[in-house]
Amino acid sequence: MPIPSFQFRPKYVSFDCYGTLIEWPMTPITRELVGDQIPAEHWDQFVKEFRGYRYDSVCGEYKPYEQTLQDAFEGVCRKWGVKAAPDAGKRFADGVRSWGPHADVPEPLKKMGENYKLVILSNADDSFLAESVPRLGADFHAVYTAEQAGCYKPRYAAFEYMLDQLDASPEDFVHVSSHTRYDLLPMHDMGFRNLVLLDRGCDPVTHGYDYVTVKSLDELNTMLGL
Repeated sequence: MPIPSFQFRPKYVSFDCYGTLIEWPMTPITRELVGDQIPAEHWDQFVKEFRGYRYDSVCGEYKPYEQTLQDAFEGVCRKWGVKAAPDAGKRFADGVRSWGPHADVPEPLKKMGENYKLVILSNADDSFLAESVPRLGADFHAVYTAEQAGCYKPRYAAFEYMLDQLDASPEDFVHVSSHTRYDLLPMHDMGFRNLVLLDRGCDPVTHGYDYVTVKSLDELNTMLGL
């Protein structure tokens, strides 16, 4: 099946960062923190529910990213009746700062950045992006964070912040994310239509939200005419 192409040239190609461009091995740190408090047969469910608590943690008022990770971990541990390490948020945050790009990212992203204005809208604080973005090896027109916006995706205000900073409208973008709930679903509801799911298995592929699913940035470059 041929890869579809966009019928316009976007002003910006915008991205989520963590999980989409930067690796996201959150589970090994979780296992270190929990140890044998969760039986092996329940481990996958615990990880799934921790993911849900992280989502819930960013839906309220803005708090520094490390605190949202701590709150989410304490929430899931409380539900499961296990002891939550008081420094879990810092342990997770240190992990996020240390991770590098997915192996399939730097080369096609660099090519994309030579032809399009690239933007990041990330659910993390400035200090995280300051370490992560240089590892991507591409030129970015702008990098926006939850810290700057004063809120996290999926809150509409996070996307409105990006639009305001660029004096842009939804039709100016192709937006790429591996996360449907954080990015693609709220953006669809806000009128963004050129949405791309870079499928890394983070979220199930859903229907009815008009996004295109790709397996690599090479596929996206083909869609962009590169």
